[in-house]
Amino acid sequence: MQNNLTPIPELYVSYDSAQKMKLEAAELTSWDLTPRQVCDLELLMNGGFNPLKGFLGQADYDSVVAHMRLSDGALWPMPITLDVSEAFASSLELGQDIALRDPEGVILATMTVTDRWTPDKDREAEQVFGTNDMAHPAVNYLHNTAGAVYLGGPVTGIQQPVHYDFRGRRDTPNELRAYFRKMGWRRVVAFQTRNPLHRAHQELTFRAAKEAQANLLIHPVVGMTKPGDIDHFTRVRCYEAVLDQYPSSTTAMSLLNLAMRMGGPREAVWHGLIRANHGCTHFIVGRDHAGPGKNSAGEDFYGPYEAQDLFRKYEAEIGLEMVDFKHMVYVQDRAQYEPADEVEDGCTVLNISGTELRRRLSEGLDIPEWFSFPQVVAELRKSRPPRAQQGFTVFFTGFSGSGKSTIANALMVKLIEMGGRPVTLLDGDIVRKNLSSELGFSKEHRDLNIRRIGYVASEITKNGGIAICAPIAPYATTRQAVREDVEAFGAFVEVHVATSIEECERRDRKGLYKLARAGKIKEFTGISDPYDVPNAPELRLETESVEVDNCAHQVLLKLESMGLIGA
Repeated sequence: MQNNLTPIPELYVSYDSAQKMKLEAAELTSWDLTPRQVCDLELLMNGGFNPLKGFLGQADYDSVVAHMRLSDGALWPMPITLDVSEAFASSLELGQDIALRDPEGVILATMTVTDRWTPDKDREAEQVFGTNDMAHPAVNYLHNTAGAVYLGGPVTGIQQPVHYDFRGRRDTPNELRAYFRKMGWRRVVAFQTRNPLHRAHQELTFRAAKEAQANLLIHPVVGMTKPGDIDHFTRVRCYEAVLDQYPSSTTAMSLLNLAMRMGGPREAVWHGLIRANHGCTHFIVGRDHAGPGKNSAGEDFYGPYEAQDLFRKYEAEIGLEMVDFKHMVYVQDRAQYEPADEVEDGCTVLNISGTELRRRLSEGLDIPEWFSFPQVVAELRKSRPPRAQQGFTVFFTGFSGSGKSTIANALMVKLIEMGGRPVTLLDGDIVRKNLSSELGFSKEHRDLNIRRIGYVASEITKNGGIAICAPIAPYATTRQAVREDVEAFGAFVEVHVATSIEECERRDRKGLYKLARAGKIKEFTGISDPYDVPNAPELRLETESVEVDNCAHQVLLKLESMGLIGA
């Protein structure tokens, strides 16, 4: 039987052994997995990350980072590591078994800790992602979210993570291989996507299946993708809405619970290895495959065809053939989609970028049928109503005494007066009293306070309300994390209240600056603790010699220009 149809190794124990291990694991030290780690563990256990038998040890990690290979020489481009806190790591001994649990505390696996080390994250970022730019989502995650210490060791699977959504669409590698055997599919081309399917994607997949003379597996990622991407619930509804546009006898769809790193060329090779494990024989690698967009200088992180070039180099080792596709555009003269570089001069070419699509959705504008299917547009409009109907967050930041709270209060009153959406003020002092009363003013506690504010603001935004936040929020990385939390559900408007430190001291009614200068208040922002001035806030307010009402009105005008409130 063909190699792509034979079962592959999994890391699960038998049902009886799993029941016994669950009881024994109650005595083990436990680690509660992050969402990314849950995704990684699931694909380790079900064979999606074959040949890995657990989280990478230090020798394998070093080899993967430097050479895209495990220490035994096997091709593997992406470090799969269990990152933990220093405190947790220091409580363990090498050789010790730990229980790996999901965020609800359900045990999924055990792991024998064979390695423990502190990685050089700058080196990892440069070698794996080709950059140490914080604008890259994986680099940002590496430095600001991932734990400081890595643990490595073999994993013993007890049970797979529970998914309550789209259960009939989720398949393990061996379940897909069994399906291909049953259907008699010997050649299968996989299409990776983290976006809704539009007509260009349909044409691309039709052409790929025809070129490879293969059946088609639509294999979208429903784990972690890029911050700001459309949520997977909406995307899967979009996929299901257009499945009837494909021949059912030669097309299947399955969901992949993968945590993407947006790692461009290396990620493309990784995706190929994962699809080979799922029984596919061909894989579509498109333009800028798994690219995260622009860097801090406004340039693309990766070249448009870098991923295809690297994939082609390792194609034989990966074990499946690449179907490379260029950028597809709509040729109005012939009323069809064609690769952009095959369209002759003089033809009228139409195209709508992702940015333009989001603009049309946010402003309630027409999305033409040549671009997308009416069913897909209807689903997108359900989850992305026009901006003036969405929730959003206004996030004031500035020194103590800069006027943040006063302007935020004035803005709140003006928005309530306008009506239409509930408005909540999350002022620094109010939050300190009601949400963070036990916290001090160390950097760790300040970050935690701001993350709590961000969480509440994201929930308000998700449910269609307006959150107005007015903390000092001195650290840029924490503000960026809050932005990402909120932008998953709506707009984030950062307002820098740019009052000088001298003016803040002059206004100081509580005498805080005087106490800070005398050393009686430690870690005071602007005096003994730094303040990261926002580089590119949506609005910068100068408050000296400007009335509060005028400042609040400037924010209203900004919200109006962004389409967040009606003109």
